[in-house]
Amino acid sequence: MTKPAVLGGDPIRTAPWPQWPVHDEQEEQALLRVLRSGNWWRHSYGQGVELAEDETDLKSEAARFQRAFARHHDCRYGIAAANGTVTLEIALRAAGVRPGDEVIVPAYTFVATATAPLMVGAIPIFVDIDPDTYNIDPRRVAEAITPRTRAIIPVHFGGQPCDMDALLALAEQYSLVVIEDAAHAHGASYRGRMCGSIGHLGSFSFQVSKNMTAGEGGIITTNNSAYAESCESLVWGGRKKGHAWYRHFVLAGNARMTEFQGAILSEQLTRLPEQSARRSKNGQRLDGLLAQIAGIHPTVLLETTTCHSYHRYMFRYDPQTFAGLPKAKFIRALQAEGIDGVSTGYFTPLYANPMFVEKNFMGGSWPVDAWEHGRALNYADFIERCPVSERACASEAVWIPQSMLLAEPEAMDDIARAVRKIQENAALLAGAASEF
Repeated sequence: MTKPAVLGGDPIRTAPWPQWPVHDEQEEQALLRVLRSGNWWRHSYGQGVELAEDETDLKSEAARFQRAFARHHDCRYGIAAANGTVTLEIALRAAGVRPGDEVIVPAYTFVATATAPLMVGAIPIFVDIDPDTYNIDPRRVAEAITPRTRAIIPVHFGGQPCDMDALLALAEQYSLVVIEDAAHAHGASYRGRMCGSIGHLGSFSFQVSKNMTAGEGGIITTNNSAYAESCESLVWGGRKKGHAWYRHFVLAGNARMTEFQGAILSEQLTRLPEQSARRSKNGQRLDGLLAQIAGIHPTVLLETTTCHSYHRYMFRYDPQTFAGLPKAKFIRALQAEGIDGVSTGYFTPLYANPMFVEKNFMGGSWPVDAWEHGRALNYADFIERCPVSERACASEAVWIPQSMLLAEPEAMDDIARAVRKIQENAALLAGAASEF
């Protein structure tokens, strides 16, 4: 056995990993084009004091990007916005979600999926995830539906599409709206259908870690003209196209995407197909390598997944097959072997965050405990309802970021070799865990 790097041995990998974000003269020239034009915001191209119609608006970088992105994802409409958090809020409002409505969300995801309902006065109801995919479990969704349920937000977690057939069947049965949280799913597809086009609305993020990025940014996708019109108004301060600039029809803020973001994202979109293919090839290579190691269980690639975007490569770690080595120590040992970006993921499910435990919402516990909504929730009760999410956070889930999957194929071999090395030295590492 070779000595673990975390205890002073030589690491498996010393070569650097790909840098993220990826950019070159394409993005540089796009930014300079906007800078030199003097048109730094979308309405620079409008006519008079009216909000421009699509035809004139296509001079705008943000408008051109939203149309190209929507087409790439088989959607008639794309509504670009400032970030992928506000897009979820806007999608909920456009879908008619109102104060007191319940919105079903996974317990294992980024906080915005659950705070978006709260921001529109609705109540997030957490459900558990499937242990094989870490996506929302449709069986748990069915159990959580009540007469107050109005919407479901499935997250295509890590880039693998959720079981949309089962979720859409529930939505049809109970007259619910499905808003796809596709923040991880740029270019991903389910049974040949692009993520963001399957539910009633889709929401994407372009935050810096995402598979295409402008640092921040977001977009709402839909094939429904009424939803699209509502989303546009909510992004543009309650305005409507064809009406005077200072005429406002609904309560709304300003969530517009800048021209700089639109220009960068148009270039990033051209890179997406090749990068997605590389991530997919490396992700599947890593599946084959890690599946041969006892105690390492890659998330299952479903037959319904025609394209996994691999925003995160994930596997379940079983400490018992590693001499009881805790997950955090396993991660530390893996990082020392040169697998730098690997991480433990979320420390707790969403409902265990102080915001939910203490109900620090709209100046208090509203809307969750509002008397007019008929019941008060104790988010601590979700611990027993979400055992898979609890295990994922406490001891099982391991994440590898999408940027590492852009490396050469042999880099995946390095990851597997590092995991094997740790397993071979598991007893030694467990005994010396206090030293690192």
